[in-house]
Amino acid sequence: MTVKISHTGDVQAFFEQAAGFGNDEGSPRLKRIVQRVLQDSARLIEDLDISEDEFWHAVDYLNRLGGRGEAGLLVAGLGIEHFLDLLQDAKDAQAGLTGGTPRTIEGPLYVAGAPIAQGEVRMDDGSEAGVAMPMLLEGVVRGPDGQPLAGATVDLWHANTRGTYSFFDQGQSEYNLRRRIITDAQGRYRAHSIVPSGYGCDPQGPTQECLDLLGRHGQRPAHVHFFISAPGHRHLTTQINLSGDKYLWDDFAYATRDGLVGEVVLREGAEGRFAELKFDFQLQQAQGSEAEQRSGRPRALQQA
Repeated sequence: MTVKISHTGDVQAFFEQAAGFGNDEGSPRLKRIVQRVLQDSARLIEDLDISEDEFWHAVDYLNRLGGRGEAGLLVAGLGIEHFLDLLQDAKDAQAGLTGGTPRTIEGPLYVAGAPIAQGEVRMDDGSEAGVAMPMLLEGVVRGPDGQPLAGATVDLWHANTRGTYSFFDQGQSEYNLRRRIITDAQGRYRAHSIVPSGYGCDPQGPTQECLDLLGRHGQRPAHVHFFISAPGHRHLTTQINLSGDKYLWDDFAYATRDGLVGEVVLREGAEGRFAELKFDFQLQQAQGSEAEQRSGRPRALQQA
C-alpha cells in the first residue's frame, strides 16, 4: 500500500513555512514558485513511489550536471527549451501575431560581444584552411511588409568542423565563428565562413548519461544560430539547420522546424569549391519596446 501525506494540512503548512510564507521578507513570486516545486516534488515521490536511493542519486546527478555546466544542454535535450517555443507560438496565435521567420531554441553556447561589421565579414580565423569547406552565407532581412531592413543586426555563431564552439573550446581563437553584421542599405548580410559540423553530447557527461537511460542519442545536425534585431521590430532567436544532414529531423535538441532548413549548394569559384547558403529572414513588428530585446537569460561573456 502506498502511503501519501503530502495533501495533509500539516504537510501543506510545513511547505508554506519552508517556502518563506511565514515572513514578509524576500520575493513573493519566488515563494509561490518554491511552494509549488515542493508540493509537486512531494506528489512525484509519492505517486511514483520514489525510493530514498533513487532520490539521492537524483540529487547527486544534479550536482554533477551543474558541476559540468550542462544544465542548459539537458534542458534542450529533454525538449523543455523547445516547449518554451511552442508555448510562445501558442500565445502569439492567441494574440493574432503571425508571420515572419519561425523561432527556435537559442541553445547554451552563445557568447555576447562578438565583433561588429558592416554588411559583410569573414567569421573564421583560417585555422581550418584545407580541412574545412569554405561557405558563403548571405541573405536579406525584411520587415513585415517584405521590404528590406537596413541597419538590422544579424548576430550569428556556429561550430567548427569538430562540432565545438569558440570560448567553450579553449583551442579556438577568441570569437572564432562568431560575428555581428549590420545589414546594408538593401537589408543584406554576407558572411564568409566554413561549413560547420553538427555535434554530440560528451559521451562521458551527465546529459548523455541521462539520454542513454532514455534510450536516446545526443546528436545535433549542422546548424547556424542567429539573433536578428532591428528598431521597431520583434527580436528573433532562431537557427538554420543545414540540408542533407543525417540528424536534420532527428535532432536531440528538437530545434529543426519547418521553414528553418537551409539548402547548401556547392559552387566552383576562383579559389576552388565552396558551399553557398542563402537564407532570408522576416521580422514581425514589435508590440512595444520590450519585444525588441532578447530575453534576459544569463549568457557567457568573453573577458577582455
